[in-house]
Amino acid sequence: MQEVSIWFAFFAGVLSFFSPCVFPLLPAYVSHLTGGTVEGGRMKVERSLVLTRSVGFIVGFSIIFVIMGASASFLGELFTSYRFYIEQIAGILIILFGLQMVGWINLSFLLKDTRKFNSSKKGTGVGSLFLGMAFASGWSPCVGITLSSILLLASSTGTLTQGILLLVIYSLGLAIPFIMISFSLTKTFKVMGKINKILLKLNVVNGVLMIILGFLVFSGKMQQISAFLAAYNLFI
Repeated sequence: MQEVSIWFAFFAGVLSFFSPCVFPLLPAYVSHLTGGTVEGGRMKVERSLVLTRSVGFIVGFSIIFVIMGASASFLGELFTSYRFYIEQIAGILIILFGLQMVGWINLSFLLKDTRKFNSSKKGTGVGSLFLGMAFASGWSPCVGITLSSILLLASSTGTLTQGILLLVIYSLGLAIPFIMISFSLTKTFKVMGKINKILLKLNVVNGVLMIILGFLVFSGKMQQISAFLAAYNLFI
């Protein structure tokens, strides 16, 4: 199941960044991390500072995500004999999360946000690390739904290493656009306006991705697809 799930984890991370709960807050995060100010339609700040503080923020949320993935995988290993039922339950829950993101159902308890963020306070180098950890621990609503799906997938993987790898890949998917867009803000805010126009569509794409993932996990097709890919790789 590993090869297929890795790609799901990566694209889930990318789409999590472009969720309506995260992307619009990016200028506030960059301003807080670097102490930059908005002038002339761009963020006025040293680009080297954007890089170092962004890396600190990314390392912070990656640490928490990986710990979550390890915990989910560990619990999955404890109940190895019940792996079939774990996959069934995980598949159903992932489908529900996807339906929530598409907007076909409304489960209000999935939209709670415990993350606190004060953009008026300026960050520091070490502070960027802790802010990233706070971001991951609090979970904004959109990230929480997608992340929960990846954690459920991690709980149904074969080993602890595989579960950790999934969350590393998920963090990478979230980190790459974070750095790219953060740098673009030092030149212009126009890219924010263009992407804002399609955020809801991207959220629907994320939801559809989760529904497909849920059906694959529930039906056991993930293993079949990965087995096919593995066999195909042997012949090329």
